[in-house]
Amino acid sequence: QVQLVESGGGLVQAGGSLRLSCTASGLTFRIGAMGWFRQAPGKERESVAAISWSGDGTYYTESVKGRCTISRENAKNTVYLQMNNVKPEDTAVYYCAARFRGQGGTAVSPDAAVYNYWGQGTQVTVSA
Repeated sequence: QVQLVESGGGLVQAGGSLRLSCTASGLTFRIGAMGWFRQAPGKERESVAAISWSGDGTYYTESVKGRCTISRENAKNTVYLQMNNVKPEDTAVYYCAARFRGQGGTAVSPDAAVYNYWGQGTQVTVSA
């Protein structure tokens, strides 16, 4: 199996920066594309950003474009989400997810349904 562990969440003031990390362990050779999702209280989970296995394909939801950067280091089995100029509406639990590498799973996707592995989440709270 694959285990994903997020870190880097916390309390940050609006306008500040935060970097989330997600490290995979276990059968990491199974991992393809990875993504970050978030869920705020009372809202549905939404895709924030995603990155292909090779790193040359990325996706960002419109509300974070220009403020967030997703990257990965396959040698470290780690994906990052750099968040700059954070806003109170970024407050949510952030989840890391990974696709199974086979059957097209190396390609980037914002669709949560295609992700096979999920982390436990890390809380990000942005104060005004």
